[in-house]
Amino acid sequence: MTADAAIVTDTALPRRVEDVAALEEVLGRPSAALVADLARLESDILVLGAGGKMGPTLAWMARRAAPGKRVVAVARFSEPGVRDALEQRGVETIACELLDRSAVERLPRLANVVFMAGRKFGAEGDLPLTWAMNVQVPAIVAQVFRRARIVTFSTGCVYPFVPVEGGGASEDLAPDPPGEYAMSCVGRERMFEYFSHAYGTPGRLFRLNYAIDLRYGVFHDIARKVHRGAPVDVSMGHVNVIWQGDACAQALRTLLHCTAPTMPLNVSGPQTLSVRALAHEFAARFGRAAYIVGTEAPTAWLTNTERAQRLFGPPEVSLETMLDWTADWVARGMPSLDKPTKFEVRDGHY
Repeated sequence: MTADAAIVTDTALPRRVEDVAALEEVLGRPSAALVADLARLESDILVLGAGGKMGPTLAWMARRAAPGKRVVAVARFSEPGVRDALEQRGVETIACELLDRSAVERLPRLANVVFMAGRKFGAEGDLPLTWAMNVQVPAIVAQVFRRARIVTFSTGCVYPFVPVEGGGASEDLAPDPPGEYAMSCVGRERMFEYFSHAYGTPGRLFRLNYAIDLRYGVFHDIARKVHRGAPVDVSMGHVNVIWQGDACAQALRTLLHCTAPTMPLNVSGPQTLSVRALAHEFAARFGRAAYIVGTEAPTAWLTNTERAQRLFGPPEVSLETMLDWTADWVARGMPSLDKPTKFEVRDGHY
C-alpha cells in the first residue's frame, strides 16, 4: 500500500487552497461515509474514461477510500502527466481507445464500473465524433460489461428547461433537451437502458449539474469574468452546483444503489443559485463591481436532487466555502484549465 492509498477522512477543510497539489488532495479526500460504503462493496472498481476533468479525482478517491481494492483507470491518456500521476497514487492504468470494441473486450472484467467517457467541449466542431463517443461507446461498454454493475455519468442537460421557481426537474421528467450535444447524452442513457433491460445489468444514470473545481466550473467562469471586468451574461439566470469531490464521492457510493433496469439519479447541490447574485458575491470579495448583461429567462437547466439527498445526505463542502475558495484562487491568478462550461448557452450549441 502506498502512502497515498491510505485512508484519509479528516473532514477539516482549509481556509485557503494553496496550490494545485493541495487542491487535488482536497478534491480526492474520501469521506467517512464513502469509506464505509466501499467497505460493503464487493469486488474491485474499473473507471472508464478516467482521463478527463473528474476521472483522476474519482479514481484516486476510490483508491484512498478502499486501499484493499483494485482500482483500474482506463482512458486514452492523451493529456501529459495524468497517467503518471494516477500510477504514483496507487491507481492501475490501462490506455485504451473505447471506440475499439476489441480493445474494450481485452479490459479486465471487474464487477464495478464507473463510466465517465464522453464528449462535450467542442461538440459542435465534430458532431459525428460527439455521437460516436456519447452513443457508440456506451453501446460497446454496456454489452461487454453486461455482468457488472455500471454507474454512468450523465448530465442534467438531458432535461428540458424548467421554471426557475419549480424546484428543478425530477427524475420522472422525460428528457427533451435542445441541441445535438444534449441529444447525444440522451442517446448515451438510452444505450445503457436498452442493454440493462436486455441483460438485467444493474446500473444508475448519474445526472450531474455542475461540478466545481477551482480550475474550472460555473464559479470559476463567473469569478474570472468579474475579476477581469468582463460582462457576466445572466440570460441563463440560475444554476445548480456541487463540489467535485462531493460529486465523485456520491458517484462511488451509487455503486451500492444500482437498479435493474438502470434508473436516473439527479446529483447536485440542493440550492437554486442566481447567476446575478453569484456575480455580486464575487464582486464583493474582489472589491469591485460586477458587469451584468442580459435578463434572466424564466426557465433554466435545474434539477431536483431530493432522491440523492435521501441516499447520501447533503454535500460536505458548503456553498460559502466554494465561493471563498474560488475567489481566492482567481484573485491570486492560480491555474485555470481554460475550459469554459458554457453554462449560459440556451440553444444547445457548444
